Amino acid sequence: MRRYIRMDSLNLLDYVLVDEKGETVTRAMGRTLNISAKGILLETHNHLEPGQILMITVGLEDDLVDLKGQVRHSEPRDEKYFGVGIEFLEIDDEGNRVLLNYLKAFEIFKG
Repeated sequence: MRRYIRMDSLNLLDYVLVDEKGETVTRAMGRTLNISAKGILLETHNHLEPGQILMITVGLEDDLVDLKGQVRHSEPRDEKYFGVGIEFLEIDDEGNRVLLNYLKAFEIFKG
C-alpha cells in the first residue's frame, strides 16, 4: 500500500537538470503522469539517472509551482519516452499550498 495518494494528472512542466554545483546541465519539457504531496511521475524524452537533481516548474490549474526534486527511478515507457519518478526535496510554502489545494480539489472532483 502506498503512503501517499497519487492523482493521475496530465500537466506540462519545465525542468532543469542541475549538477552537484547547482549549474544547469540541460533544460527540457515533460508532462506529469501522476502527482502526490511527496513526488511526481513525469514522462520525458530523456533518460534520467537516479540521484540526479531537477529544478521543476509545473502548472497546476492557474498557478505555477517551482520545486526541487531528486530522480528516484527512470524506466522506458516505449521507444520514445521514459517514466521518471521524482521525490520532492524542496518546495516553498506557497508552492506547497497550491499543490495541496490542487490535490484536494482533484480528490473531490474524482468523488
